[in-house]
Amino acid sequence: MRVTSPASVLLAGGGSAGHVSPLLATADALRRRHPALRVTALGTKAGLEARLVPAAGLDLRFVPKVPLPRRPSADLARLPLRLRAAVVAAGQAIDATGAEVVVGFGGYVSTPAYLAARRRRLPIVIHEQNATPGLANRLGARWTPWVATTFRETSLPHARHVGMPLRRQITTLDREALRPEALRHFGLEAGRPTVLVTGGSLGARRLNEAFAARAGELSRAGVQVLHVTGLDKEFTPDVPAAGARYVVVPYVERMELAYSAADLVVARSGASTVCELTVVGLPAVYVPLPVGNGEQRLNAAAVVAAGGGLLVEDSSLTPAWVGRELIPLATDADRVARMGSAARSVAEPDADERLADLVDEAWRSRA
Repeated sequence: MRVTSPASVLLAGGGSAGHVSPLLATADALRRRHPALRVTALGTKAGLEARLVPAAGLDLRFVPKVPLPRRPSADLARLPLRLRAAVVAAGQAIDATGAEVVVGFGGYVSTPAYLAARRRRLPIVIHEQNATPGLANRLGARWTPWVATTFRETSLPHARHVGMPLRRQITTLDREALRPEALRHFGLEAGRPTVLVTGGSLGARRLNEAFAARAGELSRAGVQVLHVTGLDKEFTPDVPAAGARYVVVPYVERMELAYSAADLVVARSGASTVCELTVVGLPAVYVPLPVGNGEQRLNAAAVVAAGGGLLVEDSSLTPAWVGRELIPLATDADRVARMGSAARSVAEPDADERLADLVDEAWRSRA
């Protein structure tokens, strides 16, 4: 009997939510179209994947963490032995699961997976989340024609633009329908402009300090805030009893509720954040992380150019800016609505299916 779909696929990615979230979304897409497919994730014991992948019902295999040093150091001298051990572990995961395609999402988990797959002559599919590609995917893209990118401007060999794979809870979200439940969940009031401030699971010190300093002014202006500070970074806002509410939480498990409660977002411009906000039609003030290779600024470029967001430098996000710029924006419902429509105009809600198409294409190449 002719086999018409893959039997086993290995998805490699981990460390940060930026690598894990698209992995999980792609796994869901593959399992929807191939119910009998064995999907295995490859990660480390130290990354977010150690908690998030098993919670999603996926088998997780481990490789040693092998960060690639960017400058001469003792770690660089030890790199060959560490990488060899990680490649062996990745190969064992491939062999044990009978993987027919290896899909990598970048980061230090992907490099050994790409090397192990190449030794076995297995097709490799790569997804790059950021506008500026990372080292692992720049290496892996040399060895495969199946390279997918989130952003059109990303430069990689053989690149095809597919967008960012996102969870169905986000791509199918009806914010208006869920809003009453969301407001109740966070203890917020209906009828007030609501700003979501988030620096992700780790938080953002600049955002936390600037908004904490203006909590009272926001409250008196009638702007209620849902502030996700990051774990162990909570604070007690100084707000008047009769003002708008200012709710501080360390972490949000169900971001669809936070998005449904919000009218406007202030956030870092990680690739997943940018893509989630555009697909749900939320306007945002993007504050790129001021370190790294500048990819966060580029991640937000398209939505800002479309009018769906503002870009504010980290050093400019001050308490004074919150009072001078953010409050007038949050209370201008017409402007916020126009920005939301512009944000949605650049959304790509079917990226998970498009990446699954690429995985199927790679698998068929083995015939």
